[in-house]
Amino acid sequence: MHRHISQNPAPQGGHSGTRGCSDGVDGLKHGILVGLAILALTLPPFRTASVSSLLPGALVAIQAPPRFADFGDESASVEAQQVANWVVDSGDNHQLFFVILDKKNAKVFVFDPGGKLRGATPVLIGSAKGDDSVAGIGGRPIAKVQPHERTTPAGRFMAELGRNASGEDVVWVDYDAAVSMHRVRTLVPQERRLERLASPSVEDHRISYGCINVPVEFFENVVSPAFNARHGVVYVLPEVKSVAEVFTSVYDVAAKYPLANQMSQIGI
Repeated sequence: MHRHISQNPAPQGGHSGTRGCSDGVDGLKHGILVGLAILALTLPPFRTASVSSLLPGALVAIQAPPRFADFGDESASVEAQQVANWVVDSGDNHQLFFVILDKKNAKVFVFDPGGKLRGATPVLIGSAKGDDSVAGIGGRPIAKVQPHERTTPAGRFMAELGRNASGEDVVWVDYDAAVSMHRVRTLVPQERRLERLASPSVEDHRISYGCINVPVEFFENVVSPAFNARHGVVYVLPEVKSVAEVFTSVYDVAAKYPLANQMSQIGI
């Protein structure tokens, strides 16, 4: 902000002692500001903000430390890390458990509200590649869903525990599109779903009509407890679109906090 300095001349006559005192104070302030500026130039870059904060009228951005998701020892793609870090730093999950589904790698990560990983596992996903569901697909019988329509949609979903038409407890990800996360089903032996879950080939993991199949033990010990008491948030990463197209508010946490990142790199 610009401070306005009056251009009016001093009043004629009268005692000039007050103005003389003001000039002395202004001169002292000027000397202090010059001294601080010189000091700021001689200090390392990460200390400049601390000194400049002493300058009257200076606008100094005080940044809170960045927050990152804790993946522990679990490996994750760059996209999965970026979205998880953004969720934690921005608070987009609103203190709810959240899930990251990396479709490109057919892997799910479940986090507690603070961003600490609770568990990760390979999963089975829709057999068709794509990031959108066909309009009205949730109301169709499975037999009428065409092969190219069997996609797992990308996006941010408020999910909750519920039951499907067979009475099985599932986590509804996109209820309107009939997409849920549930235990892997082995009703059709020729589909070899258990073998597909264990396969290192991502293509082998594409078999469902769009739902997310997880190992039975993982569903019961990790997924179900996370959604048992309240809603959760499921972030399904895209495989055709870019992450920025699907999650328009996403940002690179490290790039947003360059000062904090610089300090961490030099061990401060």
